[in-house]
Amino acid sequence: MAGPIFARFVVMLRPATVPDSMMRLFRLLPTAVAAGTALMWSAGPAQVHPHVFAEARLEVTVNPDGTVKALRNLWRFDDVFSSTVLMEFDQNSDLKLDEAELQEVADTVYQSLAEFNYFQMVSRDGKDVAMAPPPSLMVDFQDQQLMIIFETTPKEPLKLAGKLAFGVYDPTFYTAIDFAEDEHMAVAGLPANCTRSVVRPDPDEILAQNQSTLTDAFFNDPSGNNMSKIFATRLELSCGAEG
Repeated sequence: MAGPIFARFVVMLRPATVPDSMMRLFRLLPTAVAAGTALMWSAGPAQVHPHVFAEARLEVTVNPDGTVKALRNLWRFDDVFSSTVLMEFDQNSDLKLDEAELQEVADTVYQSLAEFNYFQMVSRDGKDVAMAPPPSLMVDFQDQQLMIIFETTPKEPLKLAGKLAFGVYDPTFYTAIDFAEDEHMAVAGLPANCTRSVVRPDPDEILAQNQSTLTDAFFNDPSGNNMSKIFATRLELSCGAEG
């Protein structure tokens, strides 16, 4: 059952789009990432900045046994990118996306984000946690903005113990995914032995601490480093022994 945040947003999606339209939005994004990244990085350090923006919400759901059940993601894209998607996929030129067109968007996005692990960042005590790909994506247009919703699960049982971190980031720096409020990174079913916090890294501090990595190799190959990962806002859960 959807948690408190996602319950409000899932109902906004047309029921007919839930099973089918989730398989087609991200075809455009990989193309944009490839073309935009080439332009951005060939221009040099001054051009290292995102070109696509999305407001995100993340909800971690927890099983009764204290293991992570799923990560629920909602992304709402900026007006410019949303308009680009509309123009690209509106095959009948009626200025809206019908079910078939939404399906094409979902298929495109789903396939495109696979190599980027759907922009997910999950770790436990500093070690990456493998996540299974989402079975599908939900795609819709609301108020002239593209919306994507999907759910993923850990490949292996993930117990809430030690320090866990969850976040969303684009390793190419092309897409900025922002959590406007701390409450937009939520936990449903957080055990009493766990505490929750939202960490927003300071860009100036990160740059000062990582000057040695800001080399020509970094600017020529943005996906070959973890700079965008350490800039990303993350949800941290610290869980002690169960009482």
